[in-house]
Amino acid sequence: MDKKIFRKELEKLNAYVPGKPIEDVMREYGLTRVVKLASNENPLGPSPKAVAAVQAEAARINIYPDPAVRVLREKLAAKHQVDFDQIMVGNGGESLIQLTAQSIISPGDEVITADPSFSLYEISVSHMGGTVHVVPLLADTFQYDLEAMLALVNEKTKIVYICNPNNPTGTILGKTALDEFVDKLPEHVVLFLDEAYFEFASAASKDYPDGLEILKRRPNTIVLRTFSKVAGIAGTRLGYIFSNPTMIAEIGKSTGVFSINRLAQVAAAAAIEDDEHIEKSVALNKASLQVFKDFFDAKGLNYVEPGGNFIWVDVKTDTHQLYIDLQKEGVIIRPGFLWGWDSWLRISSGNMQDTEICIEALDKFL
Repeated sequence: MDKKIFRKELEKLNAYVPGKPIEDVMREYGLTRVVKLASNENPLGPSPKAVAAVQAEAARINIYPDPAVRVLREKLAAKHQVDFDQIMVGNGGESLIQLTAQSIISPGDEVITADPSFSLYEISVSHMGGTVHVVPLLADTFQYDLEAMLALVNEKTKIVYICNPNNPTGTILGKTALDEFVDKLPEHVVLFLDEAYFEFASAASKDYPDGLEILKRRPNTIVLRTFSKVAGIAGTRLGYIFSNPTMIAEIGKSTGVFSINRLAQVAAAAAIEDDEHIEKSVALNKASLQVFKDFFDAKGLNYVEPGGNFIWVDVKTDTHQLYIDLQKEGVIIRPGFLWGWDSWLRISSGNMQDTEICIEALDKFL
């Protein structure tokens, strides 16, 4: 096929690489049990209230969903004390990242992001013909080099992406540092705060900033959150953003009419009220990560203090091979070579059994 029929930006565009499915590993290595700690999924499972809501709604999937996602948006507005028209719901957080780029970026526009960080920022902007400036994280702390990012801002800069806590490193950008950065960032630049791990980070650090507080004083801000992680409904694909009403309305023009299906809407509307499940998920995450930290401490391995539901660790060996070795043991993790950090791993928290299985497998090779 003649590739000239496609957008020229696709020639150099790298697709996002998701975590390897359990089924693939079982088939490849003839395994009957596989532990997946690669995609930051909730090991406690989905919110029981979400499951019950989906079951009750299943008989109505012949009816189109509410295009305004009114019930869920009203609940989000009440919970977070924002206006209804400040909220947009998307088919997972990544769809909102893509829609933001589609709505804001034109060829020649520039954005600023960090490395390593969530690669979909760069992919979405490059797809629209924008220029991506990537600033390496500070080598000793894996923190954002905020001064270097500010130095790149010019009249062409449209968006600055801050993933907090950062994925894959788990580092939290604290309140003071973020406030100072915001004060220096020109008003014409959209600040995109990705807070996909908000509930875990809030529990992990008292210094973790709330992006909604920044939105109150800086309207040209987008705050992303999701039901995929702490609510455990990643399979329904449901994320949401907060911003000013004009931003929400304009980005909304790029979405489909029925982009959020009925089951996802009722699942999220129920999960938002499931405080017990959220508290249990946060507690399990803390317990699992502590077991990993204790193991890495005993091995003398360096890791970043985790702010999300995963840990970033230097295993001092080539993760190209370790990634395969662990799969043969029935354990899927996220290898650091995907981000250019060949001796590092990103490991999601798990239930306590899966955590121990992962540690036993790691112990065979480290």
